[in-house]
Amino acid sequence: MGNYVLNFKEINEGDLLFVGGKGLNLGKLSRIEGIQVPEGFCVTTDAYKKIINQNAEVNTLIDQLCTLKVEDRERITEISRKIRYVIESLKIPTVIEEEIFYSYTKLGEGEAFAIRSSATAEDLPNASFAGQQDTYLNIVGKEAILKHISKCWASLFTDRAVTYRMQNNFDHRKVYLSIIIQRMVFPKGSGILFTADPVTSNRRVLSIDASFGLGEALVSGLVTADNYKVREGELIEKMISTKKIAIYALKSGGTEERELDHAQQNQQTLTDAQIVNLERMARKIESYFGSPQDIEWCLADGMIYIVQSRPITTLYPLPEKSDDQLRVYMSAGHQQMMTEPIYPLGMSFFEFMNYEVITAGGRLFIDLTHDLASPIGRKIGLKTMGKNDPLMYHALFNLLKRKQLIKSLPKGKRIFKLGSEELSWSLLVHAIKVYQRNDHSLVKQLIAKSGDSIKTVQSEITNKSGDELFAFIIEDQKQLKRDMFDPRSLGVIMTAMITAYRINKNMEKWLGEKNAADTLSQSVPDNVTSEMGLALLDVSDVVRKYPEVIAYFEKMENGDIFDELPKLEGGEAVRDSMQAFLDKYGMRCSGEIDITKTRWSEQPSLLVPVILNNIQNFEPNARIAKFEKGLLEAKAKEGNLLKRLENLPKGKKKAKKTKKMICVLRNYIGYREYPKYNWIFRMFVYKRALMKEAAKLVEKGIINEKEDVYCLSFEEFRNVVRTSQLDYKIIAERKESYEYFETLTPPRLMTSEGEVIFGEYNMENVPEGALAGIPVSSGMIEGRARVIMKMEDAEIEKGDILVTAFTDPSWTPLFVSLQGLVTEVGGMMTHGAVIAREYGLPAVVGVESATKEIKDGQRIRINGTEGYVEILDETD
Repeated sequence: MGNYVLNFKEINEGDLLFVGGKGLNLGKLSRIEGIQVPEGFCVTTDAYKKIINQNAEVNTLIDQLCTLKVEDRERITEISRKIRYVIESLKIPTVIEEEIFYSYTKLGEGEAFAIRSSATAEDLPNASFAGQQDTYLNIVGKEAILKHISKCWASLFTDRAVTYRMQNNFDHRKVYLSIIIQRMVFPKGSGILFTADPVTSNRRVLSIDASFGLGEALVSGLVTADNYKVREGELIEKMISTKKIAIYALKSGGTEERELDHAQQNQQTLTDAQIVNLERMARKIESYFGSPQDIEWCLADGMIYIVQSRPITTLYPLPEKSDDQLRVYMSAGHQQMMTEPIYPLGMSFFEFMNYEVITAGGRLFIDLTHDLASPIGRKIGLKTMGKNDPLMYHALFNLLKRKQLIKSLPKGKRIFKLGSEELSWSLLVHAIKVYQRNDHSLVKQLIAKSGDSIKTVQSEITNKSGDELFAFIIEDQKQLKRDMFDPRSLGVIMTAMITAYRINKNMEKWLGEKNAADTLSQSVPDNVTSEMGLALLDVSDVVRKYPEVIAYFEKMENGDIFDELPKLEGGEAVRDSMQAFLDKYGMRCSGEIDITKTRWSEQPSLLVPVILNNIQNFEPNARIAKFEKGLLEAKAKEGNLLKRLENLPKGKKKAKKTKKMICVLRNYIGYREYPKYNWIFRMFVYKRALMKEAAKLVEKGIINEKEDVYCLSFEEFRNVVRTSQLDYKIIAERKESYEYFETLTPPRLMTSEGEVIFGEYNMENVPEGALAGIPVSSGMIEGRARVIMKMEDAEIEKGDILVTAFTDPSWTPLFVSLQGLVTEVGGMMTHGAVIAREYGLPAVVGVESATKEIKDGQRIRINGTEGYVEILDETD
């Protein structure tokens, strides 16, 4: 025989490019002992290539398709329809027909067959492409089979399949189609199952959907199937649905829809014994493939047949763990406002801080198991999350309701406890002293101490290279940790946070006013992050003086802008102004907790869109005006509150107590942003030194580009520098993994079984149809939504409302132009909330799927007091 047909049992591991993902999996299934697979064969991709490559019209149309984008829907529809028509009109070459008929005759010339498509980019570990191509059931006769093979080839170019490939960056010319010809089974019942629960993602719970007749009724949504949940051989949940219709095969070929007898409609499709047996078979298949599976099955003559198995690609990867005990993991990214994946080098710097973090899907997670196993740990965890992230709080709360699960958690060393290195008992003493002292000079002392520490490391690292550099960084991490967890520093932050909480609680109790501390926190001294946004206004004032520089900025593409600026009128002044800004803030960037992210100092052009926005949206000297406006509003709020308090019973005492708290708040709350500034600054000092080592590796030909070292852990990087040896496949594999991780959405809370624990908002004060979130900065405002995922893509007009996934300090320069903020991730004390309060912007954070639900340009209303967002109209 030639290269155009392969029997299932002839298919080997390396035949993906010949038979596609679905065909390859059927070949594997056929070799598993105890698994029944209907016989069949694959018409290989060589047949498809022969058909396509020999037709100039098809190739011309595919060339046109390759120039389109997902947004070009009408053209996609038009060209795809033409391609399908041409393919279905082509005569299959005789040599291919002969091989098909030979295998078809061996299986039984008068038999009925199912004809399915199997693409080379289908049923793969990271992309299933499920349902993208067509399937035909109960096809009888040679001519009918040939006709439907052509239909399957053509289905590679349905609108849905074409668009899906575009969205997943698959080249239309590099995806080929094999056709599966499989003996038809006439089932009593059929369905699909998932070896991991599709609702909770729990890998230990298997979910089965079942209905009578062929599976097409279930897949097409014509019936509500029975659902069975099985865990380790035990049927734990069973829902029997009313199944009014079923699809059955006709003897003459094709299928028909039939109404079931009333008595059968509420019958259980599978017996309990068959359900448990199906789970056993599914676990065997899952073990063989080495990953959770989505399996199609059918029941005929008392026997269960498996007709397909593909990997489940929507599951979030599990963290690696050292034992088989149940664990509970909390997303660190949601706490740090960075839910994007992190490269291995970035992960290493978290490990240096002795954070007990683990990785999954390129993100950081904290193992809360031992905290949740302890009654005290549970209280601390709930209290901490309740203030910062209500969705995490409710997820934990829902988990803690499951008493048996909590009892099964192993006990051990807790993360959150007083007496630990980070939360020493002395911290409480320092916080009390800080409150009593109420001295702003303490903040100045702490800032000066951190500045001196950074200058020291900058000086000492200058002459370090090779292994000595890596040893120095490891040793210096001890000093960084001392700075980060200095009890005096943490005492200031704790005092400020507790004071803000007490002010809000008292003002709501005494005056009925919510979130009073928001306005009182505006224009406070020493907030290094809010000062950054105002400082860029000063840079913008320098730029606005020089039209030639503005014109250059407006047309500029990414590059080294400092090379060109001196050639322009005013360019040197602009360069000097920008450099002064970068000297203080250039280590910042979006996702800055990951050392591998590109810093402003590394690519100053990232700041240009914000500078241009500032010039458009503000008059000169806006920095002073904006700061003074916030200061006046804070003072006015203070005066209003104190005056109203004095009119209450025991009013003078309440007013005196409140006045001190306001003074404490304003003295200390700005410092909250400083330890992270110090941390990020120090990491950039490390990065500059490390990238010099990376440049040497490029010169030696060990890596292709400096950024390749991001794919190595710190110790791996060190070893490559030491040995000048590297298997470059590691870099390629990790880059590919990173691209996959970018497609994932990390859960807030998950177990080691993969179960995702969800939280929900209290919807009591949320209007119908509104999007709920966390109120973090008071006020209500309406405006145009600007949905922006990258700061450098921002085109903001004064009065816009920013809608984004998350913000970190690098987004602060945009805040000066905004009148409101909505984020998908965040809490009361995260960056966006703190800066929104300082700038007096109403803000709602933690709004799930905000960037999908809200369209760019829509008019929205945000309520930063109650915590919701209303969509008022369609896009402009």
